[in-house]
Amino acid sequence: MLSFAPLQALAVPRGQKVIVVTFGGGARDEETFAPEGQENIPCLMNELIPRSTFFTQVVNRGILGHYVATASLATGVYESFDNFAMVPPSNPTVFEYYRKGLHRPATDAWVVAPSNGFNRMGASDSKLYGPSQGAGVILPKHLLAAALKQEDAGGYTHLLRDNYETPFYTPQISGNPFQLAQLEQVLRVSVVDFVAHARNLASPDELSVFVVKQLMKQLAPSLLWVTLHDMDIAHSGAYSLYMEGIRRTDRLCGELWKTAEAEPEYAGRTTMFILPDFGRDADGDPGGNGFQHHRTGDALSRTTWMMVLGPHVRENVSVNRPVQSLDLVPTLGGLLGFTPTMARGQALTEVL
Repeated sequence: MLSFAPLQALAVPRGQKVIVVTFGGGARDEETFAPEGQENIPCLMNELIPRSTFFTQVVNRGILGHYVATASLATGVYESFDNFAMVPPSNPTVFEYYRKGLHRPATDAWVVAPSNGFNRMGASDSKLYGPSQGAGVILPKHLLAAALKQEDAGGYTHLLRDNYETPFYTPQISGNPFQLAQLEQVLRVSVVDFVAHARNLASPDELSVFVVKQLMKQLAPSLLWVTLHDMDIAHSGAYSLYMEGIRRTDRLCGELWKTAEAEPEYAGRTTMFILPDFGRDADGDPGGNGFQHHRTGDALSRTTWMMVLGPHVRENVSVNRPVQSLDLVPTLGGLLGFTPTMARGQALTEVL
């Protein structure tokens, strides 16, 4: 069960901001942190790691599917639902703990996600919490698809494909998704400008980061969660596109941190967590498909990393002890000052 030190929250300055960046479809060490892969992540290696506390062994013991694994990260409990089911998490999310525990408004917690299957992760079906205490969820590809209904969408195919692992999975949006009409009201972006901006982007993740930046400028939420998904194109079997996704993700993480340092509401008060949801199969594992999938459940698929940056975080520090992906929510609770009563794991004292 959760081990939590609530008095730590008393030392947190008012106005604390947190950004969580997860990778849907993690990258292996061979293509990233191993000597032969470091050229693919120049921003992480040269700009962010020197300023971070870096956890080198983050273990995921849950189901290795992107939505269910991301939901587990957000609840601090290994969720067990079908990865392709249109269901909310069973356990309260970090957004519900935060908003209910600290009496925060609906505009103060947001999720920006790449895929229609993620539209339920903003809130659980817990009777003690639920959607009224959850985060706003924005699916940029859903917004773009809605905007293009009356237009030729041919030029946007690369942005609209929803799932590389199961290309026939096209779930219907349910719940209470962010609607096209809210673009101008909330993000101060017209539908015409949104579509025009998308036309000039190379990937869905770039569209997601554009939306995140608009949220930061217009609403300055204190808890912001974005899932990047470009590298999951590895499921298509195209190694070159997988590598391109890694390089783009590296660049976008750098952009988000620079935005946090530049925006007046975030500068000097933001802690950013960056972590993949899990890894990928080893090339030599006869039960897997190498970089393409994450089916074996072996150590390479389950062990990844996390970096934490912020004004109160020690810089250029590596933590080599094994930790769990479930430790994220208790750590966020210690940082922001809420108690995630149903979460499991341990608050990471190295960054509190």
